[in-house]
Amino acid sequence: MKIKSKLPAIGATIFTTMSTLALENKAINLGQGFPDFQTDPKLLNLVTQAMAAGFNQYPPMAGVMALREAVSQKVATLYRHAYNPETEVTITSGATQAIMATVLAAVGPGDEVLVLEPCYDCYIPAIKLAGATAITVAMTPPNDSNPVYTVDWPRVEAAITTRTRLFIINFPHNPTGAVFNHDDLDHLERLVQDTNILLLSDEVYEHIIYDGIKHLSVATRPALVERTFVISSFGKTTHTTGWKIGYCCAPHALTTELRKIHQFMVFTVPSPFQHALATYTSDAATYQNLPAFYQQKRDYLTTGLQHTRFKVLPSPGTFFLLADYSQISKQNEADFSIWLTKNHKVTVIPVSAFYAQSDAPTANHQLVRFCFAKEATTLDLAIERLMQV
Repeated sequence: MKIKSKLPAIGATIFTTMSTLALENKAINLGQGFPDFQTDPKLLNLVTQAMAAGFNQYPPMAGVMALREAVSQKVATLYRHAYNPETEVTITSGATQAIMATVLAAVGPGDEVLVLEPCYDCYIPAIKLAGATAITVAMTPPNDSNPVYTVDWPRVEAAITTRTRLFIINFPHNPTGAVFNHDDLDHLERLVQDTNILLLSDEVYEHIIYDGIKHLSVATRPALVERTFVISSFGKTTHTTGWKIGYCCAPHALTTELRKIHQFMVFTVPSPFQHALATYTSDAATYQNLPAFYQQKRDYLTTGLQHTRFKVLPSPGTFFLLADYSQISKQNEADFSIWLTKNHKVTVIPVSAFYAQSDAPTANHQLVRFCFAKEATTLDLAIERLMQV
């Protein structure tokens, strides 16, 4: 028996493919974005305490109220917008589920969704499953005058049509590490004013941003808040990617539609983790210390790669950095990443994998993505191997 695939062009993700290749070749996996170190023992103890206290049954569909209140308080403190925890904050099964629920709630057949490329791999499949059409807009790749990807706002504006219903943005940006500045938010405001375009702002790396720069959430702009689903992740901020706990903040009317989808996707998410995170997140130091923690790791890997033939690009945010391998090989990014894994036992992710047409020349800039959310011993061994490339 066969079924007609709703995603006929989709196979295993690049993360699955490269992680499998890493295991097969006993390679150090600096590709997939997960820490190889343990979370805070205090948080683990809070989970144990929550289980012992009996928080093991279904919590409310929208999430444990104490956690929603903690999210609301954090956002109000950092970004000066007060979301009502009762009607405007929803706890989700990671950011990916929040993204899927948002897209399904916001668009349908006949609608167009703008997506910046390179982009996180779940955006376009979610749009297709909703029956809408993804319109990809390429960011400007690094060059000598600007070594970080930037948004080409005139190109974005040119892509808008009467069918544009949603614009997905992601800053700090995966995979490039780019961050929004005030000019970007100004452009965004002008772009959507007097339109019916909704925004999905994927801000999962909001607390992983460097060099004294502050994250500029879309929630900081009153003109944008009314049309935006702001999504974030506890997995990124507490080193617990396997728990799959995220959240979505949005105005009441938007949240109402989001929750209609959310309740039939997962209904709710694990109770003891929510209770533990509510207590843990009430201490602002748990996320305020992240920039310094990860900047040390970013700088450590950057210094190490300077002893190789890779050219490291600046990483303003996320726990990834990009490196140019043009002095090593003329291969396209996917082939180079496979070659590196097989021959030098270090796994990276080709940036071209974050484009809809990954084999196109416009998607290949001889760049690969490294994840530095790793122990120093892991990074040391990887650097030692890369020095032989």
